[in-house]
Amino acid sequence: MNDDGLRCGCAGATVWFTGLPGSGKTTIAQALADALRERRHRVEILDGDPRYATLPTGPARDDPHRHTERTGLAAEVLARNGFLTLVSATAPGAAGRAAVRRRHEASGTPYVEIHLDAPRPVCAKRRPAEEEPGPAAPTPPPDEAYEPPPDPDLRLTTHHMSITQTAAAVYALLADKGVVRSRCPGPTDENTPRSDPLAGHGS
Repeated sequence: MNDDGLRCGCAGATVWFTGLPGSGKTTIAQALADALRERRHRVEILDGDPRYATLPTGPARDDPHRHTERTGLAAEVLARNGFLTLVSATAPGAAGRAAVRRRHEASGTPYVEIHLDAPRPVCAKRRPAEEEPGPAAPTPPPDEAYEPPPDPDLRLTTHHMSITQTAAAVYALLADKGVVRSRCPGPTDENTPRSDPLAGHGS
């Protein structure tokens, strides 16, 4: 757990980035995490990208629904204990994501679902030609198995937006919901994270 002594006094919450592999989940989560840490938030990332996987391991690894629920449990515990927990995971099934939301609602823990919406051909071009699953990564389901959320808290078309624009939109939503303050004490007075466009980056 990476506390880094970053405490601004804001409450914890889970921000779940869902979308097809290649839609920008890892890249956006990392950019948002950098911006939040600059503002003294305590941040953890649970990542399903095979290159950066930090999601829970175990018998649920090859069962997407169970893996989503286990990841949701880990996120809820972190968020309940004051961390802004950014989850970068496809979580293909709507039922699994709904179960995660219910768990958070039951404990009164803020939960925000972000759908990164990009066309399959765009996502396919962003993904490496060969992906070796990491030790904590579940077996990825076919893209056709992905069920887009019908009513996410925010839907962003990442093929039309830069990393900066996307991460800033998520930060603004968190501020509007009262999850974060518009400005927390930190080394910079800027409101938007700095990064490069999404093209050429992973999921």
